[in-house]
Amino acid sequence: MEATANIATPSSSPLSVRVATEMLCADNSMAEEPMSPTGRGMEEMGICIVLVMGLGTPVNLPVFRAGIETELVTRLPRFRCIQVMDESAKDGKPQWVQTAVNVDDHIVVPRLDAAAMASDPDKAVEDYVASLSLLQMDRCRPLWEFHFLDFPTSEAASTVVLRLHHSIGDGTSITTLLVASSRSMGNPARHPAMPPPPKRTGPIYQREPRPPLSSGDYLALFAWVWSYLVLAWHTLVDMALIVATILFLSDPPTLFMRLPDGGESRRRKRFVHRSLSFDDVKLIKTAMNCTINDVLVGVTSAALSQYYFRKSGESNAKRIGLRSCVLVDARPVSTRQTYITKVETGNQLTGLICPFNIILQDDPLEYVHEAKRFMHRKKSSLAVLLTRVVGEFLVKNFGLKMGTFIFRHFFTRTTIIFSNAIGPAEHMMLCGHPVAFMAPSIYGQPQALTVHYHNYGSDIKVVLAVDDAQFQDCHKLLDDFVESIRIIKNAAALKTLTTSIHNDVTQ
Repeated sequence: MEATANIATPSSSPLSVRVATEMLCADNSMAEEPMSPTGRGMEEMGICIVLVMGLGTPVNLPVFRAGIETELVTRLPRFRCIQVMDESAKDGKPQWVQTAVNVDDHIVVPRLDAAAMASDPDKAVEDYVASLSLLQMDRCRPLWEFHFLDFPTSEAASTVVLRLHHSIGDGTSITTLLVASSRSMGNPARHPAMPPPPKRTGPIYQREPRPPLSSGDYLALFAWVWSYLVLAWHTLVDMALIVATILFLSDPPTLFMRLPDGGESRRRKRFVHRSLSFDDVKLIKTAMNCTINDVLVGVTSAALSQYYFRKSGESNAKRIGLRSCVLVDARPVSTRQTYITKVETGNQLTGLICPFNIILQDDPLEYVHEAKRFMHRKKSSLAVLLTRVVGEFLVKNFGLKMGTFIFRHFFTRTTIIFSNAIGPAEHMMLCGHPVAFMAPSIYGQPQALTVHYHNYGSDIKVVLAVDDAQFQDCHKLLDDFVESIRIIKNAAALKTLTTSIHNDVTQ
């Protein structure tokens, strides 16, 4: 189907959240599956995923359409399902019900202003993707669609945008779907390679196994007992902070917080992105003996600090303590390597509240030091597991309104959403087209600023979803991310060089 440039004008009467059973394809054999509590929360809040992909060639629409039909739709059952109410259930719980799919109904080729495309094609793509954040999805069909923008930009020969409702799946399940449906650019006979798994193979909260205690080793026994006491205490403190956040505890107002409007109206989101060198991130990781996530959290803190003090004009000596809601995949890391044979389905997201500071540090490496300290502390807690368990328990037993209340207040009283997604380690061919870059994000969340990182090949994208009216200079904020990783990398390289010279002298 085609869409004009004003595609994002919302209808005066919102579409129904659920569709009637009569609208299904008349096939009694179609499977039904209850929607998960997390999926119900995503559905109620209207959170959607937007994945912008730059292609290395112009769009061959028949070839891409055939790839969607034969690869994507067949691999992920959610792409063949719509949401309906279970009429037999007293509380009217929604279910996934399979239906017939006409791929043409999910393909959008917009007609954009030719002058705008010619004068600034990057902005034309950016404006169009921003318009999607105000456009309702047709709930009479499976909640996904591809938008094709077949004109060159500074990074790609053409652009395709995948938009889908977050209740279909999370970032991991969508990434596994795309990678499992693609081929390696270097070797079309196989799937793209993923980065090697980290040493940790379980979820973030999994503790390392301890060796058997020998008899009489009382010091080791004490350390073993003490570690679990610390785990229990950290879990108790973190859960108390989460409850306080849901009820009353909020970050101080800054220019990053959403401007007050009751928190209910949907605002237009703008999605902007910039490529960073993954090698720079790994250099900092090695020099600081930390994780990639620690580096990215530190870079984010540095960039937001630079932006804040430049724009606010406040004293550079000021320190502001804020918090981010860090989205965490609850799946064990080992399962991410099995995507080729089994595409992950559903939402298995949870979250943790991580502090970060707005401050101009004399030593750029201190941003990473603080991030490492904060994240290490959060790993010694079961809060990330209990948050998801308790949230699902409340949705199941006290209804969707309670779950939505928790989700919304968990978000609105923190400053930003932060996420780091794992992508393929090499470039891929998707539906017969080379993919030059991938930039995923979300909209529907109450925050004014969301920060996503996504590695693809030798690059890592920082993707910002910003309130369009509140962050009109969002590209300058992207510049701060580029500058922050540059100065942190230079400081890390200097530290590595100094350490190497010192070791040579002392030997």
